[in-house]
Amino acid sequence: MKRVVVIGSGKIGPTIARLLASTGDYHVTVLDRSAEKLAEIELSPTLSTASLDVSNQQALTARLSGKFAVLSAAPFQVTVAIAAAAASAGAHYLDLTEDVASTRQVKRIANMAKTAFIAQCGVAPGFVSIVANDLVRGFDSVDSVRLRVGALPQFPSNALNYNLTWSTDGVINEYCQPCEAVINGKLVEVQAMEQREEFSLDGVAYEAFNTSGGLGTLCETLEGKVNTLNYRTIRYPGHAVIMKALLDDLGLRHRRDVLKDVLEYALPTTLQDVVVVLVTVSGSKNGCLTQETYANKIYSTQIGGRITSAIQATTASSICAVLDLLAAGKIPAKGFVRQEDIELDAFLGNRFGVCYRVKDRSGR
Repeated sequence: MKRVVVIGSGKIGPTIARLLASTGDYHVTVLDRSAEKLAEIELSPTLSTASLDVSNQQALTARLSGKFAVLSAAPFQVTVAIAAAAASAGAHYLDLTEDVASTRQVKRIANMAKTAFIAQCGVAPGFVSIVANDLVRGFDSVDSVRLRVGALPQFPSNALNYNLTWSTDGVINEYCQPCEAVINGKLVEVQAMEQREEFSLDGVAYEAFNTSGGLGTLCETLEGKVNTLNYRTIRYPGHAVIMKALLDDLGLRHRRDVLKDVLEYALPTTLQDVVVVLVTVSGSKNGCLTQETYANKIYSTQIGGRITSAIQATTASSICAVLDLLAAGKIPAKGFVRQEDIELDAFLGNRFGVCYRVKDRSGR
């Protein structure tokens, strides 16, 4: 049995812990500075908790010593501190961060570490890069790679057409930070909330616009190999114009704490959500202009006898699948590992990755 640490007892951490502990292959300790949140986690012989402030580097390193891996489901602001402690303790490191600057620092730490550092193991960044790279491999030459992902309420009931299903800090950060893309074969930065588009999937109308972090390291990997690569977050129509008014007209991009208070006061959370994933690659295959698409909608489900939101289930399943593949020796055990280095078939064949398999029209 491998001993692992999960940091964070918010929306995702406890789901990760339950998934891993239920297998009997891992003993999981959940760390958080909030004893109140930890008290909500149901303990078992393979799941324990401990209160710890991760800013205490010495105490965190001691906690990680002798552990197989640490999985960070903590806010992006503490990503680097956790990665540094993992390197000092000799533990493998996995995280869910969407923050580009933090990931760059994690890569630098990984260069000096003796274990694997696998950043951005969620849905986007994360799974979508695995899908995109797998599709790209099937083409002789690639013109465009377009990734679209959204975690949305099934039953929107406000002007924003949105409910809180994810970290509020994370949502605000991806709406404010510059975004990476490949245009004319070159890696460039583009503005968040711009280049809005509309499309429909299964008869439902959506909008999508630039947000930060969703591509992970894919721009670096595919620069010079594709003409166009971009990532956009999916929302229901009408969301972007209101958020831009809040961020720009009211200046709340410069007062994120105020915006966070407003959103958490006005928007209820929901477990009745859907994760929409759409990855499209166009290019030349056997001399013919061809397009291939992975499209999927994943709904909230039950895990361990309790209703779990789609974004919790998909995000937790993704990082658990990556950990499983690492434990099985199917991922390099040293240095920085990119999501696109992971084989799609291995991921989908994993006991956790199975949730991303596309069902046919009969639901099978």
